[in-house]
Amino acid sequence: MKKYHLLFAVFFFSLAMSAQSSGSFLLNLYGGYTFSDKVEFDSSYAKVEDGFEYGAGLEYFFIDNQSIELKYNRLDTHMPLYTYLPIPAAGIPANGQVNAGNDKGAINYVLADYTYYFGSSASKAMPYLGAGAGIAILETPQSGSGTYFAWEIKAGVKVKTNSPLSLNFNAYLQSMSAAVGYDYYWDYYWGPVAVSDYASTFQFGLGVALSYDFSK
Repeated sequence: MKKYHLLFAVFFFSLAMSAQSSGSFLLNLYGGYTFSDKVEFDSSYAKVEDGFEYGAGLEYFFIDNQSIELKYNRLDTHMPLYTYLPIPAAGIPANGQVNAGNDKGAINYVLADYTYYFGSSASKAMPYLGAGAGIAILETPQSGSGTYFAWEIKAGVKVKTNSPLSLNFNAYLQSMSAAVGYDYYWDYYWGPVAVSDYASTFQFGLGVALSYDFSK
């Protein structure tokens, strides 16, 4: 995963350098607390525990109150997996944890966001709504890393200062979806038909971002 971190760092640095000449970009540094979620499977369930999420993004205002942003956020967490049925051979009872002591993981979000700000660019406080989509790179001790579809919706308020710095208080809902196997159905003409079974996370969070406006 270190190679991804290096690529993101080089990408953001190169964009920041070009932003200094264009004057239409903001660099956002994110920090937030993301709450836990339970994910159901056929005979087991997993938890993505709460944790601190952090990252950075480069936001481009193509209109005074509308922007697009490319950002990278990382959530370091634990992902315990529980079985509904006992596994006697492993000494695991019903509802026991399958991966005890080996459940540390992370979710890396790479998202392209659209944000609409209410009010004029001269306002000190600008409420906003936004949404984005992209990929989530899931890291687990059992299966290494995998890449999945991800999206988010967000709302908040940007508070400006007289300097290039501003604060962005936000709430967000993030989701990641992954195929986890197959469900089988009987069709009169085709016989047994396998349909991919998907599991999704839905995690709510609260955060703050420190923004630097290159145009000031």
